[in-house]
Amino acid sequence: MSEKPFAITLGVGSSLANKTGAWRTKRPVYADRMPPCNDACPAGENVQRWLYDGEDGGYEQAWRQIMLDNPFPAVMGRVCYHPCQTACNRGKLDEAVGINAVERFLGDEALKQGWRPPTPAPPTGHRVLVVGAGPCGLAAAYHLALLGHAVTVRDAGHEAGGMMRYGIPAYRLPRDVLDAEIARIAGLGVTIELGRRVDDPVAALADFEAVFLAIGAQLAKRAYVPAGESARVLDALSVLHGIAEGEPPRLGRRVVIYGGGNTAVDVARSARRLGATDPVIVYRRTRAQMPANAEEVDDAIAEGVRLRWLSTIAYADSGRITVERMRLDERGFPQPTGEVEELAADSVVLALGQEVDRSIVDGSPGIAVVDGAVQVDAHRMTGYPGVFAGGDMVPSERTVTDAVGHGKRAAREIDAWLRGAAAEAAPRPGLAGFERLNTWYYSDAPATVRPRLDLARRASTFDEVVGGLDGATALFEARRCLSCGNCFECDNCFGMCPDNAVIKLGPGNRYEIDLDYCKGCGICAAECPVGAIDMVREEL
Repeated sequence: MSEKPFAITLGVGSSLANKTGAWRTKRPVYADRMPPCNDACPAGENVQRWLYDGEDGGYEQAWRQIMLDNPFPAVMGRVCYHPCQTACNRGKLDEAVGINAVERFLGDEALKQGWRPPTPAPPTGHRVLVVGAGPCGLAAAYHLALLGHAVTVRDAGHEAGGMMRYGIPAYRLPRDVLDAEIARIAGLGVTIELGRRVDDPVAALADFEAVFLAIGAQLAKRAYVPAGESARVLDALSVLHGIAEGEPPRLGRRVVIYGGGNTAVDVARSARRLGATDPVIVYRRTRAQMPANAEEVDDAIAEGVRLRWLSTIAYADSGRITVERMRLDERGFPQPTGEVEELAADSVVLALGQEVDRSIVDGSPGIAVVDGAVQVDAHRMTGYPGVFAGGDMVPSERTVTDAVGHGKRAAREIDAWLRGAAAEAAPRPGLAGFERLNTWYYSDAPATVRPRLDLARRASTFDEVVGGLDGATALFEARRCLSCGNCFECDNCFGMCPDNAVIKLGPGNRYEIDLDYCKGCGICAAECPVGAIDMVREEL
């Protein structure tokens, strides 16, 4: 029979002779998406990238990736409240990746091995003044120095670090770690002038081409608490500052801390270490409404700190305070009940928030302050050309991580302004949601628990409470990353394609699709563990 049977439509021979791509109505496209951890990081770190670098033991490369965005990995690995882990998709599978713990390991390893940041760009001849040697100012100085600018940091304090030094106790942030990471910034050629208060940023432009205001919130908010003349009432920042300088105040055995934030918890835990046998935090709202970090509150309770929620101090006197019970109204606001009781108290510490000393901009032409915040435009510049502001001085979350992110972004804006250009923000890809993942491809891997100092030793020492990972556990934790939204060359698409249309381009180069043979079945997209393949409709 000379003719083919009706049912046979393809020619005899290799299947490569039949270009099935002509059947396609959709084509697969590899797409890089925004990992939730990256999206949530206030410092703008490429978290997934440096975790990937660390998965094969490339610790120095991982550290260098962090240093592109953040000059304080050893500090941040201790004090950051890790919103990246809250956003981590793995938390919906079992437990979030211990990103913060791995970052700390990399930071500590860098200090141990003596790794140095990259060499700064050739000098540009531009001079920049940074006012404030806290996390925001030092981060800005670091990035500006890498860009080749001559940077001077001035701070009224005796030592650099700002609230990292004077607001965070040593049991959370050892001072040798802080000093080492600050020294690394100074080693880039940044001049740090301490005990140098700046009173007029506009006048400073006579010697500098740009000024960045990065003064931290180091003033305690004033609050009226009825008290007798003999009552011992202190503010939390003064207490922490005195402890940091080796001159802790005498608080007594029975210490009441009034407030519900991280500073209140830090004071309570510090008081315990200074000999207080009964530190009590008094807070007007409930535990659920407490702004303090939950982990810090748990540690405080474990160390013997008592918490009295729904309570307020009605009166303080020598050796005692009167506490009034509160209740929440239908809107969730605390209201007095008239029920009172007395508590023994040798001292009362007020931890009711912090403010920034904004007197530096008083009378400065064009620099506006609204609701206590310096107003800046989209480029972080105030109303006076050449004067920029960031960190606690502008509306922001007051954390070390946010401050570091502000400093980085301000440095890029200042650099662009000095060059007469505009800083361009990188486009943000779509978020890699949990629903895009094929989690059955991942094996069970419980999170690594960091070691902690014994409770018995915490009451008498400011030694660091939370320990770090070692090389093996850091490697394991980095490998728990799911690589959400970004191809890691697992070969699933290559192995699953029924048409042999996926071409491997070699390590690090991923894949391409041979559209002559891809018929758009979508198996590659359906089986991609990380959701990094989209099916896009063909234009006919």
